[in-house]
Amino acid sequence: MSALSAPIIILNPADDVGVARQKIGKGEATGYDGLMAKDLIGRGHKVALKAIKSGQEVHKFGQVIGVATSDIEPGQHIHLHNLEMIPSEHEYQMGGSNRDEGLLPVAERRTFMGFDRGPGGVGTRNYIGIISSVNCSATVSRYIADHFNRSGGLEGFDNIDGVVALTHGGGCALNTKSEGYRILTRTIQGYARHPNFGGILMIGLGCETNQIAPILEHYKLAEGALLRTMTIQQSGGTRKTIEAAQEIIRDMLPTVNAVKRTEQPLSSLKLALECGGSDGYSGISANPALGVASDLLVRHGGTSVLAETPEIYGAEHLLTRRAVSPAVAEKLLSRIDWWRDYTARNGDELNNNPSYGNKQGGLTTILEKSLGAVAKGGTMPLKAVYEYAEIVTEKGFVFMDTPGYDPAAVTGQVAGGCNVICFTTGRGSVSGFKPAPCIKIATNTEMYDHMDEDMDINCGSVVTGEETIEQAGIRIFEDIIAVASGKKTSSEIYDYGDNEFVPWQVGAIT
Repeated sequence: MSALSAPIIILNPADDVGVARQKIGKGEATGYDGLMAKDLIGRGHKVALKAIKSGQEVHKFGQVIGVATSDIEPGQHIHLHNLEMIPSEHEYQMGGSNRDEGLLPVAERRTFMGFDRGPGGVGTRNYIGIISSVNCSATVSRYIADHFNRSGGLEGFDNIDGVVALTHGGGCALNTKSEGYRILTRTIQGYARHPNFGGILMIGLGCETNQIAPILEHYKLAEGALLRTMTIQQSGGTRKTIEAAQEIIRDMLPTVNAVKRTEQPLSSLKLALECGGSDGYSGISANPALGVASDLLVRHGGTSVLAETPEIYGAEHLLTRRAVSPAVAEKLLSRIDWWRDYTARNGDELNNNPSYGNKQGGLTTILEKSLGAVAKGGTMPLKAVYEYAEIVTEKGFVFMDTPGYDPAAVTGQVAGGCNVICFTTGRGSVSGFKPAPCIKIATNTEMYDHMDEDMDINCGSVVTGEETIEQAGIRIFEDIIAVASGKKTSSEIYDYGDNEFVPWQVGAIT
């Protein structure tokens, strides 16, 4: 039996476990050295390859994923009942990677068709955005967007992808000197200047803490024909605000519609790397394949942004050694320390993971999940570390500090300028994230077939051995270029993605 057809996958010669390609019944062969399964091994779950003593470290990916809580015999199922988390402790190699490692000559780099916004960057989509400063203006903002999207308001303006209402649950009852306020305003300004928007209307209630004027002043956003602001109280109520807002957007339509796609360098792409609803195959198929695509994008001059700090916990040493300088490595570790303190003061812990669905899919500890999650970031040098929703200015592979909660994480990446998203999933995540197109990448064929209307790319072929990780990564890279040039993702075909603007809420709400 060849390694590619065996019932289990062995990821590293040093591993103590194999991962089941398909469900293996008790007493059935694993395909490894005559080993028979002593328990039912679920699809994507782990089976012991050797005897493991209680208290002994268990390895997967060639790395420690936890310690055994009881003696484990070869062929037994390894999961929550006999494996637990250990503190993440490593000797860190603090940077020193070559900044320009692997970059292609400019003449050999690929291009895509995008919307040139001048100093504002290059868009992959052409939306008009309505940004609520506070939850109190959310209903009005959605009502205005619905008029254009669902009541014929965009008729005759076929070059506009739609009107997006960016609403949220905050904006008041917070201190303007607090970390939460800084994060919210930084997120809002990032969307206001995002190149996937041809025009922006910001709407407030009028009396909220999160006033629009200070955001414009602090972030040097100038009002004009394509950046307008208003408040409900100043306009005379909801109906008058809706009517005035519709007129403002109607004035924008001809100008926004007139912008055409032109050939642009891949250096204008910023790719958000995300995983959610992960399973035991995430770190085996879709995540490393996306890592190949990330490396290809960076080699062609583009930028890829890894995020979710709690989900690199335990694997951060793999990133610090790729940092271009000790300062970059130290900044990453400082964000890990911030999260340790943040979770502790909230009565939580940084290893409050994996989720229920992750565990059902075969992931046992955050160390195991993190090792698979980091694979999305490929192998290129780590050029910079950004705080949540900071505008990403460095080219190449970078990291952004975000929560592990997918909607909040991607909101930060898009606020930072990401104009395409690649989202790997083993359980079946379905978010859309307007205004950035979101490419869903399935880790296994069963889920891809079951949820085919929501998935864009299937990496289950890596699990079955029909395709290499490199081949799958090249497919993803080509799809990134096609989607950036206008190809619709599954989410866009069904017009999903209106509810994924979820700024990270930090601190007291008073």
